[in-house]
Amino acid sequence: MIDWKENPTSAGESSDQSCSCVANRAKDAKIIVIKIGSSTLTDGQGKPDYVYLQSIASQVSAVKRAGWKPIIVTSAAIAWGLEALGIGSRPTDMPGLQAAASVGQSALSAAYAEAFSAHGLLTSLVLLTRRDTADRHAYLHARDTFEQLLAWDVVPIVNENDTISIEQIRFGDNDTLAALVSCLVGADLMVILTDIDGLYDKDPRRHIDARLVPLVRKITPDVMESAGDAGSAAGSGGMVTKLKAARVLMVAGIPLVICQGRLPNIIVDAAFCGQRAKEPGFAPDADFQGTWFAANEHPHEITPRKLWLALGDAARGRIRVDDGARSALIGRGSSLLAVGITGVEGSFEDGDVVDIIDTHGVIVARGRVQADADEVELAMGRTSDELLQNRLLASLAAKPVIHRDDLVVFE
Repeated sequence: MIDWKENPTSAGESSDQSCSCVANRAKDAKIIVIKIGSSTLTDGQGKPDYVYLQSIASQVSAVKRAGWKPIIVTSAAIAWGLEALGIGSRPTDMPGLQAAASVGQSALSAAYAEAFSAHGLLTSLVLLTRRDTADRHAYLHARDTFEQLLAWDVVPIVNENDTISIEQIRFGDNDTLAALVSCLVGADLMVILTDIDGLYDKDPRRHIDARLVPLVRKITPDVMESAGDAGSAAGSGGMVTKLKAARVLMVAGIPLVICQGRLPNIIVDAAFCGQRAKEPGFAPDADFQGTWFAANEHPHEITPRKLWLALGDAARGRIRVDDGARSALIGRGSSLLAVGITGVEGSFEDGDVVDIIDTHGVIVARGRVQADADEVELAMGRTSDELLQNRLLASLAAKPVIHRDDLVVFE
């Protein structure tokens, strides 16, 4: 791997001081979003690891000199807060967790500022909740803020605002938050630093013959099945949340790598490999340790509205479609009509988010329904004329079950 520390460039100096949106940023600016998990930022006892943070700062400095504009999505505010408070174990109640996060956000931000300043890097703290990015105006303001920070050559340090977050406005895990930030800024690469080497074909904690998967081009049911639950007491996510983030990023044309955050120079190696990650037929270097998720060669536009459909609340049910409907959704960007539906699972209501699966059970899309589950079940397989002749279902004749504006296609 190349040693960028010995090959500095002037790319760390911003070439677009007036940039206010993704489309206007410097053409040669490459944005890398680096998500660092709690279990990676802490030691074996769950205590803050300041030596490791210094290593992160050194690597970020190296990738900046190589022409990347880094954004850090960090976890571990609670761990930093518990250290500052002198509390040995993680609270189990919400007020305790939020109070620890309140203390920890300040301490963690100061730790980043100190570590990065040793390399001449200025950091900023950006705290987000769903409320801050759920509507278009707030979304655009957040995007413009990131763009200005990058234009000023600042390294944004992003975290969820755990102090005020409640269930209704929480991201829930920083894998989801990092994917949102990546889509928001139009990142060229997202890196997840975690305590495992990447995605395995089976849970390595339970199977000694588990093998690392170096490259994923499509999120299939088998890929999702290979993911386990959250693997550490320090973290709130797991491989499942990472795969859900990967699914959205791949559709948006943003490559993702999941790798062991403690490997020497791993950020530098990932960025070096990521320089060609958007090329057709990309394959990672043979000696790179991690799992790459290939970007879609024909990416879909991920609007703020669709982004929250893809990354927001869990689906309330599933709708099975036939091959004709699947082709219309994927190939023509059509809305979902009742005639193409062959099955309904769950007790969702009008306005809920549901997954759309094909005849093989593969999730091909997600969207917001315009009818209750029992209505959809009665209407499935019927044409608009047939619906119109049924007084109970006539309202569905004039509208799709899911409108294309409320639909995210994953293929």
